[in-house]
Amino acid sequence: MARAFLIVLDSVGCGGAPDAADFGDEGANTLGRIIAACAAGQAGQGRSGPLRVPVLDRLGLGAAVRLASGCATPGLRAAPQGLWGAATEVSRGKDTPSGHWELAGVPVPWEWTCFPRQIPAFPPELTAQVCALAGTDGILGNCHAAGIPIVQELGGEHLRTGWPICYTSVDSVFQIAAHEQAFGLERLHQLCADLAPTLHAMRVGRVIARPFTGDEVSGFRRTGNRRDFAMRPPAPTLCDWVQDAGGTVHAVGKISDIFSGQGIDHVYKGADDTALFEHLLWLIDGAAAGSLIFCNFVEFDTLYGHARDIAGYARALERFDQWAGQVLARMRPGDMLVFTADHGNDPGFPGTDHTRERVPVLVAGAGAGCIGHCSFVDVAASIAAHLGVASQGAGRSFLPFAESSTPPRSQEERS
Repeated sequence: MARAFLIVLDSVGCGGAPDAADFGDEGANTLGRIIAACAAGQAGQGRSGPLRVPVLDRLGLGAAVRLASGCATPGLRAAPQGLWGAATEVSRGKDTPSGHWELAGVPVPWEWTCFPRQIPAFPPELTAQVCALAGTDGILGNCHAAGIPIVQELGGEHLRTGWPICYTSVDSVFQIAAHEQAFGLERLHQLCADLAPTLHAMRVGRVIARPFTGDEVSGFRRTGNRRDFAMRPPAPTLCDWVQDAGGTVHAVGKISDIFSGQGIDHVYKGADDTALFEHLLWLIDGAAAGSLIFCNFVEFDTLYGHARDIAGYARALERFDQWAGQVLARMRPGDMLVFTADHGNDPGFPGTDHTRERVPVLVAGAGAGCIGHCSFVDVAASIAAHLGVASQGAGRSFLPFAESSTPPRSQEERS
């Protein structure tokens, strides 16, 4: 009986986005950059040699990178044994909700609101509302920043004043960092929940609670108690399609937050990607027929992409490749697994933000062959076809034997 696993490797893009220059990201290529650096001996911290991801490469990872961007993939030259291709996004964003919603069949129909790269970044009325809700006389930050550095910079002042640390990025997001004990975890979550309706009305996609612990002597550390308060998708997604057909949707990692709980039956959180992988193993052994298991592995993005850590990103990919081998070995007849990504975060590109890129699409359990260039929404249509669920989106299935399948369209046909 059919089950589907949609596994998002957060930020593992493969370059080649036709509109990358519109986002200031021309030349960005997350996987291409990492593969080249490893082959050149420039990513030797904690590892050595070419990037070693034999499991994903056998599914078509190297081939997908070459298709997406035309770059060389030294060390990744396996003949693909799965379905493989590269997907292009149409939503006008390079953020988490845009990528995930579109992979689930619903492109974002509006322009997100992003805050200007200036200090202060936020309008006075929004700052005043944060202060009123938090019961403080001010906020810290009020700027564009990467999360880990700003907590190290302002964590001590936060402990002295009690003021929340508020910051943003080029994405449509408002983030609040606060100490779990001194400020209070429940208080932080409530502050974000109370603020979210105002920001959603402004078309800001997410309010993110970023709790941390520690002190100025030992340093500050973010915890696994992050929560995203996201806008609801503008239309039913793959999750709703599966639910409406009587199936069960399991959300691993931050998936439930991204979809604001819409279409989700069961939620599985963890302190890190290792804990999320344990949930995935449990689900591959225990999820019922007709289930969609939708996973996000976030540490590629949060720990290595934003930190511009090429060697760390390579280590994470090699670790995940070992995990992928365990998952594939435990597949049941009727299972289909899709490995893909939601955007890029090139660790060799200037800045600390996401990058506009195509993403690899690697499919196990549905035959072998080249999908070619596809759209994000085709992922949802293909999973729906596999599960025998009616697709309500604009995507077309790329499954060779799906009833609705047609030969893959070229990128020009899809534009």
